[in-house]
Amino acid sequence: QVQLVESGGGLVQPGGSLRLSCAVSDFTFRSSAMSWYRQAPGKERELVASITTNGGNTNYADSVKGRFTISRDSAKNTVYLQMNSLKPEDTAMYSCNGKGAYTGKDYWGQGTQVTVSS
Repeated sequence: QVQLVESGGGLVQPGGSLRLSCAVSDFTFRSSAMSWYRQAPGKERELVASITTNGGNTNYADSVKGRFTISRDSAKNTVYLQMNSLKPEDTAMYSCNGKGAYTGKDYWGQGTQVTVSS
């Protein structure tokens, strides 16, 4: 069964860094793309970053360009989000998403909380 499990969230001071991980349980799972989303209380969920499975092409929200980097380790079935120069407005629940290459079905992790505060 396909399960996505996020980790790496926590409390960090402004200007600090965190690395989020998204581990996919099923090694037979093939996604067309993996993405990180975030949602803060009272706000809509937004796409933060994505990476295609085929070409490794990446896309970022304008608000995080130059600060966040999405990457993957296919051998470990893991996707990462390196977050640098964190700001209070980055505070949100971060969730991992994967779209099945064969089924087109979306899979979601449970999320990991990121709080940026002094």
